[in-house]
Amino acid sequence: MRLTFWGAARQVTGSMYLLQTEDELNILIDCGLDLQKTQENSHIIQQGYHSIFPFEASQIHAVLLTHAHIDHSGYIPNLIREGFEGTIFCTKPTRELTKILLEDSASINQPKLKKLLNIRNHKRKTAKEIEILEKYRDLYSFAHVEQSMPLFRTIDFKQRIQLTKNFSFYFNPTGHLLGAANIIIEVKENGKKKKICFSGDIGRKNYPLLQDPEPVEQVDYLICESTYGNRKHKNKENVEEMLLNIIQTTCVDKPGRLIIPSFSIGRTQSLLYVMNKLCKQNAFPPVKVFSDSPLALQSTRIYEKYLSYMNEEAKQFYYEHQNLFDFKYLMYVEDLKHSQMIANYHEPCVIISSSGMLQGGRIEHHIKQNLQNIYATILMVGFAAEGTLGYDLLHNNGQLHIKNTQKTIPILARIESIDVFSGHGDMEDLLNFVKYQDSERLQKIFLVHGELQSMYDFKETLRQQGYPQVEIPSKGQSFEL
Repeated sequence: MRLTFWGAARQVTGSMYLLQTEDELNILIDCGLDLQKTQENSHIIQQGYHSIFPFEASQIHAVLLTHAHIDHSGYIPNLIREGFEGTIFCTKPTRELTKILLEDSASINQPKLKKLLNIRNHKRKTAKEIEILEKYRDLYSFAHVEQSMPLFRTIDFKQRIQLTKNFSFYFNPTGHLLGAANIIIEVKENGKKKKICFSGDIGRKNYPLLQDPEPVEQVDYLICESTYGNRKHKNKENVEEMLLNIIQTTCVDKPGRLIIPSFSIGRTQSLLYVMNKLCKQNAFPPVKVFSDSPLALQSTRIYEKYLSYMNEEAKQFYYEHQNLFDFKYLMYVEDLKHSQMIANYHEPCVIISSSGMLQGGRIEHHIKQNLQNIYATILMVGFAAEGTLGYDLLHNNGQLHIKNTQKTIPILARIESIDVFSGHGDMEDLLNFVKYQDSERLQKIFLVHGELQSMYDFKETLRQQGYPQVEIPSKGQSFEL
Protein backbone atom coordinates (compact mmCIF):
# COMPACT_ATOMS: atom_id res chain seq x y z
CA MET A 1 0.00 0.00 0.00
CA ARG A 2 1.39 3.39 -0.99
CA LEU A 3 0.63 6.84 0.41
CA THR A 4 1.63 9.93 -1.61
CA PHE A 5 1.46 13.48 -0.27
CA TRP A 6 0.22 15.82 -3.01
CA GLY A 7 -0.72 18.75 -0.79
CA ALA A 8 -0.31 20.44 2.62
CA ALA A 9 3.21 18.96 2.68
CA ARG A 10 5.65 21.30 4.40
CA GLN A 11 3.06 24.04 4.17
CA VAL A 12 -0.36 24.91 5.59
CA THR A 13 -2.85 24.62 2.72
CA GLY A 14 -3.83 22.35 -0.16
CA SER A 15 -4.64 19.07 1.60
CA MET A 16 -4.50 16.18 -0.87
CA TYR A 17 -3.29 12.64 -0.17
CA LEU A 18 -3.41 9.63 -2.49
CA LEU A 19 -3.72 6.16 -0.96
CA GLN A 20 -3.16 3.23 -3.36
CA THR A 21 -3.75 -0.33 -2.21
CA GLU A 22 -2.31 -3.60 -3.50
CA ASP A 23 -5.63 -4.49 -5.14
CA GLU A 24 -5.36 -1.29 -7.24
CA LEU A 25 -7.84 0.83 -5.32
CA ASN A 26 -7.01 4.55 -5.57
CA ILE A 27 -8.45 6.73 -2.79
CA LEU A 28 -7.97 10.49 -2.54
CA ILE A 29 -8.24 11.97 0.93
CA ASP A 30 -9.21 15.64 0.54
CA CYS A 31 -8.84 17.59 -2.68
CA GLY A 32 -7.95 21.07 -1.51
CA LEU A 33 -6.99 24.38 -3.04
CA ASP A 34 -3.38 25.39 -2.44
CA LEU A 35 -3.72 28.98 -1.22
CA GLN A 36 0.07 29.36 -1.11
CA LYS A 37 0.76 27.99 -4.60
CA THR A 38 3.29 29.81 -6.74
CA GLN A 39 4.86 28.99 -10.09
CA GLU A 40 7.97 27.96 -8.16
CA ASN A 41 6.45 25.54 -5.66
CA SER A 42 3.85 23.85 -7.86
CA HIS A 43 4.71 20.14 -8.13
CA ILE A 44 2.44 19.92 -11.14
CA ILE A 45 4.29 22.51 -13.20
CA GLN A 46 7.75 21.35 -12.07
CA GLN A 47 7.10 17.77 -13.12
CA GLY A 48 5.57 18.72 -16.45
CA TYR A 49 2.12 17.18 -16.10
CA HIS A 50 -0.35 18.27 -18.73
CA SER A 51 -3.17 17.73 -16.22
CA ILE A 52 -3.45 20.04 -13.26
CA PHE A 53 -3.24 16.87 -11.13
CA PRO A 54 -0.11 14.74 -10.80
CA PHE A 55 -2.22 11.61 -11.29
CA GLU A 56 -4.96 10.42 -13.63
CA ALA A 57 -8.23 11.75 -12.20
CA SER A 58 -10.32 9.10 -13.93
CA GLN A 59 -8.38 6.39 -12.05
CA ILE A 60 -9.45 7.71 -8.61
CA HIS A 61 -12.21 5.49 -7.22
CA ALA A 62 -13.37 7.68 -4.32
CA VAL A 63 -12.65 10.91 -2.45
CA LEU A 64 -12.93 11.01 1.34
CA LEU A 65 -13.49 14.60 2.43
CA THR A 66 -12.60 15.58 6.01
CA HIS A 67 -14.43 18.92 5.96
CA ALA A 68 -15.60 21.79 3.78
CA HIS A 69 -12.87 24.42 4.06
CA ILE A 70 -11.62 25.38 0.62
CA ASP A 71 -8.04 24.24 1.27
CA HIS A 72 -9.50 20.75 1.70
CA SER A 73 -12.30 20.78 -0.90
CA GLY A 74 -11.49 23.51 -3.42
CA TYR A 75 -10.11 21.33 -6.23
CA ILE A 76 -13.04 18.91 -6.41
CA PRO A 77 -14.62 20.53 -9.52
CA ASN A 78 -11.27 20.21 -11.30
CA LEU A 79 -11.16 16.54 -10.43
CA ILE A 80 -14.57 16.03 -12.07
CA ARG A 81 -13.51 18.16 -15.03
CA GLU A 82 -10.47 15.91 -15.51
CA GLY A 83 -12.55 12.72 -15.60
CA PHE A 84 -13.29 11.59 -12.03
CA GLU A 85 -16.54 9.58 -11.90
CA GLY A 86 -16.32 8.01 -8.44
CA THR A 87 -18.01 8.91 -5.14
CA ILE A 88 -17.17 11.74 -2.74
CA PHE A 89 -17.89 10.73 0.84
CA CYS A 90 -18.50 13.28 3.60
CA THR A 91 -20.96 14.23 6.36
CA LYS A 92 -24.23 16.04 5.59
CA PRO A 93 -23.11 19.49 6.84
CA THR A 94 -19.84 19.11 4.94
CA ARG A 95 -21.68 18.54 1.66
CA GLU A 96 -23.87 21.63 2.06
CA LEU A 97 -21.02 23.87 3.20
CA THR A 98 -18.75 22.58 0.43
CA LYS A 99 -21.41 23.38 -2.17
CA ILE A 100 -21.66 27.04 -1.25
CA LEU A 101 -17.88 27.37 -0.93
CA LEU A 102 -17.31 25.92 -4.40
CA GLU A 103 -20.05 28.13 -5.85
CA ASP A 104 -18.40 31.13 -4.24
CA SER A 105 -15.07 30.17 -5.81
CA ALA A 106 -16.75 29.76 -9.20
CA SER A 107 -18.25 33.22 -8.82
CA ILE A 108 -14.81 34.69 -8.13
CA ASN A 109 -13.46 32.83 -11.17
CA GLN A 110 -16.06 34.18 -13.61
CA PRO A 111 -14.27 37.39 -14.77
CA LYS A 112 -10.98 35.53 -15.33
CA LEU A 113 -12.75 32.72 -17.18
CA LYS A 114 -14.24 35.24 -19.63
CA LYS A 115 -10.77 36.64 -20.25
CA LEU A 116 -9.37 33.14 -20.80
CA LEU A 117 -12.15 32.33 -23.27
CA ASN A 118 -11.24 35.39 -25.34
CA ILE A 119 -7.57 34.38 -25.34
CA ARG A 120 -8.38 30.80 -26.39
CA ASN A 121 -10.26 32.17 -29.41
CA HIS A 122 -7.13 33.94 -30.64
CA LYS A 123 -5.58 32.02 -33.52
CA ARG A 124 -2.11 33.30 -32.69
CA LYS A 125 -1.34 33.66 -29.00
CA THR A 126 1.40 35.83 -27.61
CA ALA A 127 3.86 34.49 -25.04
CA LYS A 128 2.06 36.53 -22.40
CA GLU A 129 -1.31 35.04 -23.36
CA ILE A 130 0.10 31.51 -23.18
CA GLU A 131 1.48 32.33 -19.74
CA ILE A 132 -1.97 33.54 -18.61
CA LEU A 133 -3.64 30.37 -19.91
CA GLU A 134 -1.13 28.26 -18.01
CA LYS A 135 -1.45 30.29 -14.81
CA TYR A 136 -5.25 30.06 -14.64
CA ARG A 137 -5.87 26.61 -16.08
CA ASP A 138 -7.19 25.38 -12.71
CA LEU A 139 -10.14 27.81 -12.63
CA TYR A 140 -13.60 26.25 -12.78
CA SER A 141 -17.11 27.49 -13.50
CA PHE A 142 -20.57 27.05 -11.94
CA ALA A 143 -21.17 24.23 -14.42
CA HIS A 144 -18.23 22.28 -13.03
CA VAL A 145 -19.54 22.74 -9.48
CA GLU A 146 -22.98 21.59 -10.60
CA GLN A 147 -21.46 18.47 -12.16
CA SER A 148 -19.67 17.72 -8.89
CA MET A 149 -22.59 17.69 -6.48
CA PRO A 150 -24.38 14.48 -7.64
CA LEU A 151 -21.19 12.55 -6.85
CA PHE A 152 -21.40 13.41 -3.14
CA ARG A 153 -22.65 10.71 -0.78
CA THR A 154 -23.29 11.75 2.82
CA ILE A 155 -22.75 9.46 5.79
CA ASP A 156 -23.07 9.85 9.56
CA PHE A 157 -20.26 9.91 12.08
CA LYS A 158 -19.18 6.38 13.10
CA GLN A 159 -21.01 4.83 10.11
CA ARG A 160 -18.60 2.25 8.70
CA ILE A 161 -18.53 2.05 4.90
CA GLN A 162 -17.27 -1.18 3.32
CA LEU A 163 -16.03 0.21 0.02
CA THR A 164 -14.55 -3.12 -1.12
CA LYS A 165 -13.94 -6.49 0.48
CA ASN A 166 -10.58 -5.26 1.79
CA PHE A 167 -11.22 -1.54 2.33
CA SER A 168 -13.48 0.18 4.87
CA PHE A 169 -13.57 3.54 6.62
CA TYR A 170 -15.60 5.74 8.94
CA PHE A 171 -15.69 9.38 10.04
CA ASN A 172 -14.89 10.45 13.61
CA PRO A 173 -16.01 13.86 15.02
CA THR A 174 -13.13 16.31 15.41
CA GLY A 175 -14.74 19.70 16.11
CA HIS A 176 -13.06 22.50 14.12
CA LEU A 177 -16.02 23.06 11.77
CA LEU A 178 -19.59 21.86 11.48
CA GLY A 179 -19.44 18.27 10.19
CA ALA A 180 -15.63 18.04 10.26
CA ALA A 181 -14.09 14.62 10.79
CA ASN A 182 -11.00 12.50 11.20
CA ILE A 183 -11.05 9.60 8.75
CA ILE A 184 -10.11 6.12 9.99
CA ILE A 185 -9.35 3.63 7.21
CA GLU A 186 -8.90 -0.12 7.55
CA VAL A 187 -7.17 -2.07 4.79
CA LYS A 188 -6.68 -5.83 4.61
CA GLU A 189 -3.54 -6.99 2.80
CA ASN A 190 -2.08 -10.48 2.84
CA GLY A 191 -4.41 -11.49 5.63
CA LYS A 192 -3.33 -8.58 7.85
CA LYS A 193 -5.26 -5.43 8.83
CA LYS A 194 -3.72 -1.98 8.71
CA LYS A 195 -5.41 1.08 10.13
CA ILE A 196 -4.67 4.62 9.01
CA CYS A 197 -6.03 7.87 10.45
CA PHE A 198 -6.13 11.15 8.55
CA SER A 199 -6.67 13.83 11.18
CA GLY A 200 -8.10 16.54 8.92
CA ASP A 201 -8.06 19.70 11.01
CA ILE A 202 -8.26 19.01 14.73
CA GLY A 203 -10.60 21.20 16.74
CA ARG A 204 -10.31 22.37 20.33
CA LYS A 205 -12.29 21.74 23.48
CA ASN A 206 -15.02 24.10 24.65
CA TYR A 207 -15.22 25.90 21.31
CA PRO A 208 -18.40 27.93 20.68
CA LEU A 209 -21.14 25.85 19.02
CA LEU A 210 -19.09 22.75 18.23
CA GLN A 211 -18.70 19.44 19.99
CA ASP A 212 -15.29 18.53 21.41
CA PRO A 213 -13.02 16.32 19.28
CA GLU A 214 -13.47 12.63 20.06
CA PRO A 215 -10.60 10.18 20.67
CA VAL A 216 -9.36 8.05 17.79
CA GLU A 217 -8.93 4.28 18.12
CA GLN A 218 -5.50 2.69 17.88
CA VAL A 219 -4.09 2.88 14.34
CA ASP A 220 -0.89 1.83 12.60
CA TYR A 221 -0.29 5.11 10.75
CA LEU A 222 -1.34 8.63 11.72
CA ILE A 223 -1.40 11.59 9.32
CA CYS A 224 -1.60 14.56 11.67
CA GLU A 225 -2.06 18.27 11.05
CA SER A 226 0.41 20.62 12.77
CA THR A 227 -0.89 24.16 12.29
CA TYR A 228 -0.25 25.01 15.94
CA GLY A 229 2.46 22.42 16.44
CA ASN A 230 4.78 24.79 18.28
CA ARG A 231 2.30 27.18 19.87
CA LYS A 232 -0.19 27.25 22.66
CA HIS A 233 -3.25 29.44 22.42
CA LYS A 234 -2.43 32.67 24.23
CA ASN A 235 -5.93 33.57 25.28
CA LYS A 236 -7.56 31.33 27.87
CA GLU A 237 -10.04 33.91 29.15
CA ASN A 238 -13.79 33.72 28.88
CA VAL A 239 -14.63 34.23 25.21
CA GLU A 240 -17.67 36.45 25.85
CA GLU A 241 -15.78 38.69 28.25
CA MET A 242 -12.78 39.07 25.95
CA LEU A 243 -14.88 40.02 22.91
CA LEU A 244 -17.02 42.42 24.93
CA ASN A 245 -13.93 44.21 26.27
CA ILE A 246 -12.57 44.73 22.75
CA ILE A 247 -15.90 46.06 21.47
CA GLN A 248 -16.22 48.35 24.50
CA THR A 249 -12.70 49.74 24.06
CA THR A 250 -12.96 50.21 20.29
CA CYS A 251 -16.55 51.23 19.69
CA VAL A 252 -17.66 52.87 22.95
CA ASP A 253 -14.66 54.31 24.78
CA LYS A 254 -13.01 55.68 21.62
CA PRO A 255 -15.52 55.55 19.74
CA GLY A 256 -14.48 53.95 16.44
CA ARG A 257 -14.94 50.92 14.24
CA LEU A 258 -13.88 47.34 14.83
CA ILE A 259 -13.00 45.36 11.70
CA ILE A 260 -12.80 41.58 12.06
CA PRO A 261 -11.46 39.53 9.14
CA SER A 262 -13.20 36.19 9.52
CA PHE A 263 -13.80 33.13 7.40
CA SER A 264 -17.43 33.07 6.30
CA ILE A 265 -17.84 29.47 7.36
CA GLY A 266 -17.14 28.54 10.95
CA ARG A 267 -15.52 31.54 12.57
CA THR A 268 -18.22 34.04 11.60
CA GLN A 269 -20.90 31.80 13.12
CA SER A 270 -18.89 31.55 16.35
CA LEU A 271 -18.56 35.34 16.51
CA LEU A 272 -22.26 35.92 15.87
CA TYR A 273 -23.25 33.28 18.41
CA VAL A 274 -21.11 34.89 21.14
CA MET A 275 -22.47 38.36 20.27
CA ASN A 276 -26.01 36.96 20.40
CA LYS A 277 -25.33 35.52 23.86
CA LEU A 278 -24.05 38.91 25.03
CA CYS A 279 -27.10 40.61 23.60
CA LYS A 280 -29.47 38.20 25.34
CA GLN A 281 -27.62 38.99 28.58
CA ASN A 282 -28.17 42.73 27.92
CA ALA A 283 -24.40 43.16 27.95
CA PHE A 284 -23.89 44.12 24.30
CA PRO A 285 -23.53 47.89 23.69
CA PRO A 286 -25.89 49.59 21.19
CA VAL A 287 -23.46 49.25 18.28
CA LYS A 288 -24.37 48.15 14.76
CA VAL A 289 -22.79 44.87 13.60
CA PHE A 290 -22.37 44.37 9.84
CA SER A 291 -21.88 40.78 8.67
CA ASP A 292 -20.57 41.62 5.23
CA SER A 293 -20.52 38.35 3.34
CA PRO A 294 -23.28 36.63 1.36
CA LEU A 295 -21.43 33.37 1.96
CA ALA A 296 -21.59 33.95 5.72
CA LEU A 297 -25.36 34.36 5.54
CA GLN A 298 -25.72 31.14 3.52
CA SER A 299 -23.50 29.15 5.87
CA THR A 300 -25.23 30.58 8.95
CA ARG A 301 -28.54 29.22 7.64
CA ILE A 302 -26.87 25.82 7.11
CA TYR A 303 -25.56 25.88 10.68
CA GLU A 304 -29.11 26.49 11.87
CA LYS A 305 -30.24 23.28 10.11
CA TYR A 306 -27.80 21.03 11.91
CA LEU A 307 -28.41 21.66 15.59
CA SER A 308 -27.79 17.96 16.32
CA TYR A 309 -24.10 18.39 15.35
CA MET A 310 -23.57 21.11 17.97
CA ASN A 311 -22.59 21.00 21.63
CA GLU A 312 -25.07 20.85 24.49
CA GLU A 313 -24.68 24.50 25.42
CA ALA A 314 -25.63 25.62 21.89
CA LYS A 315 -28.62 23.26 21.86
CA GLN A 316 -29.84 24.60 25.21
CA PHE A 317 -29.39 28.20 24.05
CA TYR A 318 -31.45 27.46 20.94
CA TYR A 319 -34.25 25.80 22.91
CA GLU A 320 -34.39 28.82 25.20
CA HIS A 321 -34.17 31.61 22.59
CA GLN A 322 -35.25 29.88 19.34
CA ASN A 323 -32.26 31.20 17.39
CA LEU A 324 -28.49 30.98 17.57
CA PHE A 325 -27.24 33.94 15.59
CA ASP A 326 -29.72 36.78 15.04
CA PHE A 327 -29.82 39.74 17.41
CA LYS A 328 -31.19 43.25 17.19
CA TYR A 329 -27.95 45.05 16.27
CA LEU A 330 -27.01 42.63 13.50
CA MET A 331 -27.33 43.49 9.81
CA TYR A 332 -26.42 41.09 7.02
CA VAL A 333 -24.91 42.85 3.99
CA GLU A 334 -25.62 40.90 0.82
CA ASP A 335 -24.83 43.06 -2.23
CA LEU A 336 -21.60 44.81 -3.09
CA LYS A 337 -23.24 48.24 -3.29
CA HIS A 338 -24.27 48.18 0.36
CA SER A 339 -20.89 46.75 1.30
CA GLN A 340 -19.18 49.78 -0.20
CA MET A 341 -21.66 52.08 1.53
CA ILE A 342 -20.39 50.91 4.92
CA ALA A 343 -17.36 53.14 4.29
CA ASN A 344 -19.72 56.12 4.68
CA TYR A 345 -21.25 54.85 7.92
CA HIS A 346 -19.66 57.17 10.47
CA GLU A 347 -21.18 55.80 13.66
CA PRO A 348 -19.24 53.27 15.78
CA CYS A 349 -19.72 49.77 14.35
CA VAL A 350 -18.36 46.26 14.02
CA ILE A 351 -17.62 44.90 10.53
CA ILE A 352 -17.17 41.16 10.09
CA SER A 353 -16.07 40.16 6.60
CA SER A 354 -14.12 37.46 4.80
CA SER A 355 -11.60 36.15 4.24
CA GLY A 356 -9.92 35.49 7.56
CA MET A 357 -6.38 35.66 6.15
CA LEU A 358 -7.25 38.81 4.12
CA GLN A 359 -6.67 36.86 0.93
CA GLY A 360 -9.47 38.06 -1.34
CA GLY A 361 -13.04 38.91 -0.45
CA ARG A 362 -14.74 42.13 0.65
CA ILE A 363 -12.52 42.44 3.70
CA GLU A 364 -9.71 43.77 1.51
CA HIS A 365 -11.85 46.84 0.73
CA HIS A 366 -12.57 47.48 4.43
CA ILE A 367 -8.92 47.06 5.38
CA LYS A 368 -7.66 49.42 2.68
CA GLN A 369 -10.27 52.00 3.69
CA ASN A 370 -9.20 51.90 7.33
CA LEU A 371 -5.48 51.17 7.50
CA GLN A 372 -4.84 54.87 8.13
CA ASN A 373 -7.89 55.45 10.31
CA ILE A 374 -6.69 56.15 13.84
CA TYR A 375 -10.17 55.31 15.15
CA ALA A 376 -10.15 51.83 13.62
CA THR A 377 -9.05 48.54 15.16
CA ILE A 378 -8.35 45.52 12.97
CA LEU A 379 -8.84 42.38 15.03
CA MET A 380 -7.28 39.17 13.71
CA VAL A 381 -9.12 36.20 15.22
CA GLY A 382 -7.29 33.25 13.67
CA PHE A 383 -4.23 31.89 11.92
CA ALA A 384 -2.85 33.68 8.84
CA ALA A 385 -0.42 31.78 6.62
CA GLU A 386 2.81 33.37 5.46
CA GLY A 387 2.36 35.16 2.14
CA THR A 388 -1.10 36.51 2.99
CA LEU A 389 -2.05 40.08 3.82
CA GLY A 390 -3.22 38.88 7.23
CA TYR A 391 0.28 37.59 7.98
CA ASP A 392 1.82 40.88 6.82
CA LEU A 393 -0.47 42.87 9.12
CA LEU A 394 0.40 40.71 12.11
CA HIS A 395 4.13 41.05 11.46
CA ASN A 396 4.30 44.69 10.34
CA ASN A 397 6.56 47.35 11.81
CA GLY A 398 4.05 50.14 11.62
CA GLN A 399 3.97 50.10 7.84
CA LEU A 400 2.71 47.88 5.07
CA HIS A 401 4.31 47.21 1.70
CA ILE A 402 1.69 47.02 -1.05
CA LYS A 403 2.44 43.98 -3.19
CA ASN A 404 2.99 44.45 -6.95
CA THR A 405 3.78 48.12 -6.32
CA GLN A 406 6.67 50.09 -4.88
CA LYS A 407 4.39 51.69 -2.27
CA THR A 408 4.79 51.40 1.48
CA ILE A 409 2.14 53.07 3.62
CA PRO A 410 2.12 53.79 7.36
CA ILE A 411 -0.45 51.88 9.41
CA LEU A 412 -2.37 54.15 11.76
CA ALA A 413 -5.12 51.73 12.67
CA ARG A 414 -4.63 49.56 15.73
CA ILE A 415 -3.80 45.91 14.94
CA GLU A 416 -4.91 43.38 17.53
CA SER A 417 -5.06 39.59 17.59
CA ILE A 418 -6.79 37.02 19.76
CA ASP A 419 -6.97 33.29 19.29
CA VAL A 420 -10.05 32.36 21.33
CA PHE A 421 -11.94 31.99 18.05
CA SER A 422 -9.33 29.84 16.34
CA GLY A 423 -10.95 26.55 15.37
CA HIS A 424 -7.59 24.75 15.43
CA GLY A 425 -6.35 22.88 18.45
CA ASP A 426 -3.02 24.17 19.79
CA MET A 427 0.13 22.18 20.59
CA GLU A 428 -1.41 20.66 23.71
CA ASP A 429 -4.57 19.65 21.82
CA LEU A 430 -2.50 18.06 19.04
CA LEU A 431 -0.37 16.22 21.57
CA ASN A 432 -3.47 14.93 23.37
CA PHE A 433 -4.81 13.74 20.01
CA VAL A 434 -1.64 11.75 19.35
CA LYS A 435 -1.43 10.40 22.90
CA TYR A 436 -4.47 8.21 22.37
CA GLN A 437 -2.08 6.09 20.30
CA ASP A 438 0.21 3.52 21.90
CA SER A 439 3.69 4.51 20.74
CA GLU A 440 4.79 0.87 20.51
CA ARG A 441 1.90 -0.04 18.21
CA LEU A 442 1.91 3.15 16.11
CA GLN A 443 4.33 2.54 13.24
CA LYS A 444 4.65 6.08 11.92
CA ILE A 445 3.32 9.62 12.23
CA PHE A 446 3.29 11.91 9.19
CA LEU A 447 3.08 15.64 9.94
CA VAL A 448 1.20 17.80 7.42
CA HIS A 449 -0.78 21.03 7.21
CA GLY A 450 1.58 23.39 9.05
CA GLU A 451 4.45 25.79 8.59
CA LEU A 452 7.74 23.93 8.30
CA GLN A 453 9.17 25.21 11.59
CA SER A 454 5.97 24.23 13.36
CA MET A 455 6.39 20.71 11.97
CA TYR A 456 10.02 20.45 13.07
CA ASP A 457 9.18 21.67 16.55
CA PHE A 458 6.20 19.34 16.92
CA LYS A 459 8.31 16.43 15.69
CA GLU A 460 10.79 17.12 18.48
CA THR A 461 7.97 17.40 21.04
CA LEU A 462 6.62 14.04 19.89
CA ARG A 463 10.09 12.48 20.12
CA GLN A 464 10.38 13.66 23.72
CA GLN A 465 6.97 12.11 24.42
CA GLY A 466 8.11 8.73 23.16
CA TYR A 467 7.06 8.88 19.49
CA PRO A 468 10.33 8.60 17.51
CA GLN A 469 8.86 7.49 14.16
CA VAL A 470 7.83 10.87 12.75
CA GLU A 471 8.11 11.92 9.10
CA ILE A 472 7.72 15.35 7.53
CA PRO A 473 6.95 14.44 3.90
CA SER A 474 7.72 16.66 0.94
CA LYS A 475 5.17 17.33 -1.78
CA GLY A 476 5.05 14.37 -4.13
CA GLN A 477 6.86 12.04 -1.73
CA SER A 478 5.53 8.47 -1.44
CA PHE A 479 5.75 5.95 1.37
CA GLU A 480 5.10 2.22 1.44
CA LEU A 481 2.87 1.38 4.38
